[in-house]
Amino acid sequence: MPSAIPPSETVHHEEPTPWDPDHLRTRFVRALSDMYRAEVPLYGKLVDLVNNVDTSILQSRGQSLSDLPSRFQLERHGAIRLGTQQEMRMIGRLFALMGMYPVGYYDLKMVGFPLHGTAFRPRTEESLRKNPFRVFTTVLRPKLISSPAVREMATSILSTRQLFSAKLVELIDHAETTTPDSVKLTTQDADSLITESLKIFKWHSRSSVPLETYLTLKTEHPMVADIVCFPSAHINHLTPRTLDIDAVQAEMIAQGLPAKECIEGPPRRKCEILLRQTSFKALEERVIFAGGAEQGVDGTHTARFGEVEQRGAAVTRKGRELYDTLLAKAVRKSEREDKDADAVLKEVFAEYPDDWETLRKEELVYFRYRVAEDKMAGGHNWKGSVHMDTLLKEGVASCEPITYEDFLPFSAAGIFTSNLGGEKDGGHERKLQRTEEESKRSRVQLEELLGRTIPSEIDLYDELQSDSVKECETLLGLSQIVLEV
Repeated sequence: MPSAIPPSETVHHEEPTPWDPDHLRTRFVRALSDMYRAEVPLYGKLVDLVNNVDTSILQSRGQSLSDLPSRFQLERHGAIRLGTQQEMRMIGRLFALMGMYPVGYYDLKMVGFPLHGTAFRPRTEESLRKNPFRVFTTVLRPKLISSPAVREMATSILSTRQLFSAKLVELIDHAETTTPDSVKLTTQDADSLITESLKIFKWHSRSSVPLETYLTLKTEHPMVADIVCFPSAHINHLTPRTLDIDAVQAEMIAQGLPAKECIEGPPRRKCEILLRQTSFKALEERVIFAGGAEQGVDGTHTARFGEVEQRGAAVTRKGRELYDTLLAKAVRKSEREDKDADAVLKEVFAEYPDDWETLRKEELVYFRYRVAEDKMAGGHNWKGSVHMDTLLKEGVASCEPITYEDFLPFSAAGIFTSNLGGEKDGGHERKLQRTEEESKRSRVQLEELLGRTIPSEIDLYDELQSDSVKECETLLGLSQIVLEV
């Protein structure tokens, strides 16, 4: 049975240059993880918990953590919220130096948040293999703030914020203009880039606004207050990946961590698809608000938490439409019949095939195809066009599901909402977002802001599968390999 976890690839011993994007990204995520552990000790406890769960699972298979692909051990995702278009433009330039580019458009207006955004992540198979770290990045949309007075207050405060240091801007400018024939950036420059970049994500326990202003913005929307009231775009969570999120959830509860009540995403399956997530709830942290007295005014803020993810296979458009249809059905059924949401989800998703061969043949999941090393061109009698089923049956080719690298808006909203006091207490309603974005104009605006197109994540998975089929055609000397039934 194929696995959604990619196998280990050949290790390349070539020493990367200090400015190699994959190398920079790996250095950055390690530094970011260390910083977040120091700031949020409970996150460090969560990472240790996940490692213990995974170790136990691997030991039962006669394996250890070292047997996992390096990308699995390095993997994290994080999330930040930005306040202005200028901040979003600059973060895009910074992430590009680390080999991270926008993928997928997320209109969070559909889930009750005045934000939209994208995921900055690697796009190529090689870069994903080395380190698939991604940052879910959203930016405030002032026009969605209902109160004109609050809107003006928020934009006025943000207009004076300097999120990127002068040194960082200088480094980004220099890196973008450097060519092979020009003066190269140094190792010290790379070190400075990491150091200066971390300042964007660092937590500050001192607010840049008075408590009264904070409370006014929080009344409008907690996320508006979180974005506007601090001098940095503090990362609101980091996320280790696990082999068994149900075991992690149970262990979080057993150890007394303030775990989210349920796991977001599809139900537990034999063949995992898309993304399942849970978290410990956001911490109430002491904050000093600006005030007349030098010491300021004591208060609290709730924003930062620790998340866990279990990634499955990337689904096709057909597979995503089925997922969205069943999810909507489960939500309606749970609300209408007042039944346990997890039980209803499992019941409804019985309609989604749960074996890899059916998922492949019904074109519900994307696969990466490979030719067996001893079956290259000349080692077979086929010519012209051959069906992939034949190659798989004869052992000439093999396949494995392509890992899903992106996000699910409804699931993300469930995580965020639980950290705002829950659906009822927080007063924020979650709505289902269609697979194809409902606001083309907003997507175009974000693309123009970033100066880049934002490809659909599904198109990228389709391209990865197609490229693997073409690779098989070349290696086998065939004119066409057919996938369709």
